[in-house]
Amino acid sequence: MRFLHTADLHIGKRLFETSLAEDQREILRQIAEIAKEEQCDAVLIAGDIYDKPTPSAEAMSIFDTFVSALVLGGVSVYAISGNHDSGERVSYLSGLIEEKGVVIQGKYEGELCRRTLRDEYGELDLYLLPFLKPLTVGGFFPEAEIRTYEEALQTVLQEVDRDDGRRKVLVSHQFVTGADTCDSEEFAIGGLDCISEKVFEGFDYVALGHIHGPQKIQRDTLRYSGTPLKYSFSEANHRKSVTIVDVKEAGEVSCRQISLKPHHDMRVVKGLVADLMEQPYTEDYVQIIVTDEEVAPDTRLRLAPGFPNMLKFSVENSRTALEWEASGDRGEMEEKSPLEMMEDFYRSQNNGVSMTEEKRELLVKVLESMEGEG
Repeated sequence: MRFLHTADLHIGKRLFETSLAEDQREILRQIAEIAKEEQCDAVLIAGDIYDKPTPSAEAMSIFDTFVSALVLGGVSVYAISGNHDSGERVSYLSGLIEEKGVVIQGKYEGELCRRTLRDEYGELDLYLLPFLKPLTVGGFFPEAEIRTYEEALQTVLQEVDRDDGRRKVLVSHQFVTGADTCDSEEFAIGGLDCISEKVFEGFDYVALGHIHGPQKIQRDTLRYSGTPLKYSFSEANHRKSVTIVDVKEAGEVSCRQISLKPHHDMRVVKGLVADLMEQPYTEDYVQIIVTDEEVAPDTRLRLAPGFPNMLKFSVENSRTALEWEASGDRGEMEEKSPLEMMEDFYRSQNNGVSMTEEKRELLVKVLESMEGEG
């Protein structure tokens, strides 16, 4: 049985208010082509199909095109919801589309979803486990004491007989202890969502989602596929890929990665303004970090023609580490008062030193005067 393992599509995601719709269409087209070229029996999508619980019509259309291409190419699809998804929405019409080879498990409803597949080696049990929280599981097991994410998974997976000699593959969307993380992921406060890899013992392969960097945890067959695209500048050095998994006899599993080629790469470009001006034109999504000691106010505008997809612009020198978002996203700033913004600006220009109370009182008078004048 050959699977293509992917996860964390985050369809509909925007980077600093920049739409990634075309990038996502292209990368999903590549994945569908790889699945057909590799003659995969099925594609496993380990959660976070969409970036928001209420995906846009455009996002749903992109996913529809992707799944349709797979099914028309003779490849089945098995997917679960992640912490970004609405279980009800992703599993809409699931009973109907399963007849076409598409199984989407959006919610845990007290029993682990299992589908039995068959090949020349016999039967294989494929388990689909959406993103779980302790409170969700506790509602189905009132007698059990379920306080942590690990206890929740242990409770749910206890129904699986790990010693019956049958081949078993699990699709799950959780945070396994020891995984390398990045800025674009969401976790519970205090690491309460951490799960030991021991919870997954007895499965021939575990297709994980939730962590954006492709990696294995302790063993080759407990693996995060990672996102198909880079979704933050903390992922700039990631090599995005899909994982091809061959399951033969029980315990005989091999994995390999196939690299993906994004429509736009994501890079961090750092240096002096003069050197940046000499760099070749690129349409990659970039964060520009200028290191000059003196930076002219129009520097970002001067660099923009060579970097039309500049998403962030930063200055790093001995005087300041102030960072501006080139997208114009003012969400955080709009939550602050003019006084708070001026205090932030003062600290950024004075190596983190706050203004004196005398200066603050003077600033308050100026602001009040401006407000009085309308």
